[in-house]
Amino acid sequence: MNKNLPKFYAITNRKRFKYPLEKQIKIIKEKGAGIIQLREKDLNSEDLYKLARKIRDLTKELGMLLTVNDRLDIAILVGADGVHLPEKSVPISVIKKRFPYLIVGKSCHSLECALNSEKEGADYIFISPIFFVEGKGKPIGLEGLKEVIAKVKIPIYALGGINKENLKEVFKTGVYGVASIRMFL
Repeated sequence: MNKNLPKFYAITNRKRFKYPLEKQIKIIKEKGAGIIQLREKDLNSEDLYKLARKIRDLTKELGMLLTVNDRLDIAILVGADGVHLPEKSVPISVIKKRFPYLIVGKSCHSLECALNSEKEGADYIFISPIFFVEGKGKPIGLEGLKEVIAKVKIPIYALGGINKENLKEVFKTGVYGVASIRMFL
């Protein structure tokens, strides 16, 4: 079930925001992203909740979806549309059973993870890194991405090293969408 997921998926990094939060979220929307993942690992629970609350209000106003990275509690408390899980996290099936209305996505770095996530009930997955990104491991490349696309039926977002110059090549693989931090800032 894709729940009408947008093709462009922005991931936050407030340390890279060039403008105050409200303006930056509007810029992200103007650049085409229809879903935002709040991913601010350095914040304590209180500060993450406050930021999530602000972003939830903005995304509702702008007609965007919001997911929260690895914090189901925060996602539920602020009324987010979903939660995004890292590769090593709680089982998707447990979340889907208890909170069937939530969009649940997962980060994967292999075909095996992608297939398992699909079986567990993920609504979408990230496959990364597609291209080289400092500190993110060996890229799977466009051929690796095509292999995952051929075997996984849920929406797949390509992530990692994607920019304006290689965006068309990424979409030629048949990928559902693209996720990024830098491309939307």
